[in-house]
Order: sequence, then structure tokens, then C-alpha cells
Amino acid sequence: MSSSQRSQWPVWLCWLAMVLDGFDLVVLGTVIPTLIKTGELGFDAVGATFAATISLVGVGLGALFIAPLSDKFGRRKLLIACVAGFSLFTIAVAFAPNVAVFAVFRLLAGLGLGACLPAALAYMNDYAPAGSAGKSTTRTMTGYHVGAVLTSSLAILIIPNWRLMFIIGGLAGIALLPFLWLKLPESLPEAARPQVSKEATPASGVVRTAEAAPKTGFRDLLRKPYPLVAVGIGIASFMGLLLVYGLNTWLPQIMAAAGYSVSTGLTLLLVLNVGAVVGLVLAGILADRHGTKKIVLLWFGLSAVLLAILSVKIQSELLLNAAVFVTGVFVFSSQVLVYAWVSQLFPANLRGTALGFAAGVGRLGAILGPAVTGTLVAAKIVYPAGFYVFASAGVLAVAALLLVPSRVREEKVTVPAGER
Repeated sequence: MSSSQRSQWPVWLCWLAMVLDGFDLVVLGTVIPTLIKTGELGFDAVGATFAATISLVGVGLGALFIAPLSDKFGRRKLLIACVAGFSLFTIAVAFAPNVAVFAVFRLLAGLGLGACLPAALAYMNDYAPAGSAGKSTTRTMTGYHVGAVLTSSLAILIIPNWRLMFIIGGLAGIALLPFLWLKLPESLPEAARPQVSKEATPASGVVRTAEAAPKTGFRDLLRKPYPLVAVGIGIASFMGLLLVYGLNTWLPQIMAAAGYSVSTGLTLLLVLNVGAVVGLVLAGILADRHGTKKIVLLWFGLSAVLLAILSVKIQSELLLNAAVFVTGVFVFSSQVLVYAWVSQLFPANLRGTALGFAAGVGRLGAILGPAVTGTLVAAKIVYPAGFYVFASAGVLAVAALLLVPSRVREEKVTVPAGER
């Protein structure tokens, strides 16, 4: 099917699903300062850290154990079910009577949301024309940060009414459901069809030498040549999401600890995610032109440098916003480039599982980031120590990605008769 014949509905619907993920990315960061300040529902620094952590546990479990089902049952069904679950439990958060129930609802919402990102990215890479994995992935993920920008903007307008934040987010997901049901087709037939001939794909660096097994799972990642790839990608994804969630959950509080006002912290959260959108567009173009590995290494390296620079207090408001904007350009698109590379290194029938693995392991970093930063907040040493932790994560991501080969050659796999 030529690109001109492809409906634009899947492109926009997957993008809107990522907008919901972007809402979830920053919503806690926008409401935590108010909840800690008022003590509502029993919130304090410890309670906020627990709520942020348990939310990400749900997202991680969803990515690891629900997202791979898209390779077996189809991307469309999984996306619809996950958006529905996320939306209902997000609305429920607004009516939580205490911290514990708040956290449980966030856990359940995260189960659905965790599978959305890998399923949507797998769908878009099934759907995208050959040689455009970088742009396809990064452009879909602009929805992630557009959602973050919209949520940050909404928070500036309605905080301290934190309950309304969750109600609006949940209703947005419910509004998306009928469009997913009516307009999202199942994955393209040519993407779902197993590979039966020997072929080389220069764009991805993968040489296929045997028919792909119709049944897939995490066990396939343990077969040659994937273990080393999985380790490098897993570590980089861990560090990448540690940065994304650590910054988005605690940036307003870090800036407050540095002596900036709460409103300045919220504005910087907005600026950070505007930078992310610009970075995603730029990163996708450069990755397809120069190779994903080169660009993702450069992006993580620059992220580490810029985060270290933010540890120095900047007096000029203009320079501060500029520094945070440029940091956002590199930090958040670094992680998305990891997803783009995964989509290129793994065949279509294993793509959902591989992306689920990358996102799921990454969510462990997403859990650790807010937890570590929250601990630094509670100890009153988050500034500048938090930025040093984040810069170190960028350096470790670079080291891990150096382990991943630029090209992957698949081994011949014998499929047991019972699994054919």
C-alpha cells in the first residue's frame, strides 16, 4: 500500500493516544506542590513520593505484561481497552478520599496507559513507509509532549483545583474511544505477515534468514543476536525514563528548592516540554538521515552536559527559560530515539514485544527517578544534587548504547511443529 493510499486516521489517533500519555507524564508534577502545601488527603513529601512511585509501577507492569499482547491479538483491540481503563481510573483519582486510595487508582490507570505507548509505536512502525522509522516514531511521540505542554498550561490556569486536572484528563480519554473504535483499522496485513524469504533491510540493519515464528514472547529476546541488544537498550531506556519522569514529576519542586517561585516552576515545566516537541521533530529527521545510533548517542551526551549546567542558579529569567528549553530539546527526544532504534532492530512480528520490553524496563527508571528525587526533596538537598543525578544518568545511557551493534543479523530459528 503506497503512502498516498494510507488513511491518516491511524496517524492522528496514535498521536492522540500519546497526548494522553503526556498528560499522565506531568499531571503529578503539577498537583504535587499544591497537595504537599495544603496537606490535603494526608499528602506530604513521603506520601507524594509513594503516589508517584506506585503510579509508575502500574505503567511498568502494563508495558511489560500487557503491551506484548499486541503482537498476539492486534494493536487496535489493545489500544481501545487500555485507553478505556486509563480514562475511567483517572477520573476516579479525583474522588480519592486519601493518599492510599489516590495511589491505588493511579496504579490501575497506569496498567492501561503502560501498554498504550508500545502498542501505538508498534502500530505506527507497522504502518510507516520503509526507511522512515525515525520520523514515524518521533512525530508520533510529539503527542506525548504536546500532552505535557497542554497539561502544564491547564495547571497554570486551574491549580490549586487539582481534582479538575484528573477529571479533564479522564474525559479526554473517553472522548477518544469512539474514534478509536470506528476509525482505527487493525495493523496492515503486510506488517503482520511472517517473513518467508531471505532479505536484507539496510534501513534497519537487520538481515532476515528464516521465517519468523508466528508466536512470540520475551523468550525470543534471549535468542541470538538479541541478548546484547536487549541489555544495552534496556539500560538506556531505564536511564532515559529516569530523566523524563524525574524531571517532569519534580522540576517545579526542585526549582522551588532553588529559590524560584511555584509559578516559575510550572512555567519551566511548560518550557521544558515545548523544547521536547521541537527536539522530537529535529531528532527524527536527523536519525533517518544520519543513522539512529549516532544521533541517540549525541542526544544523550548533550543531555548530560545541559543538565549539569542547570545545577548553577541562573538569575536572568530569559536565560533560565532558554537553558530549560534547550535541555528539553535533547533530554526527552533521547528516550524516543531509543524506541525508534528498537523498531528498526527488531522484525515486525516481535516489534510490540521488544517495545514493551524497552518501555517496561524503562519504567523501572521512571520509578527510580521520582523516588530518588523525592528522597532528595525530603532531605532538603534536591538542589543542586538532583541535577547531578540526572546528568549521571545521561552518561550511563551513552555507555550502554555503545554496547548495541549498528547492525543485527538474525539467527535461523527452528519453529517446533506444534507452534506453526
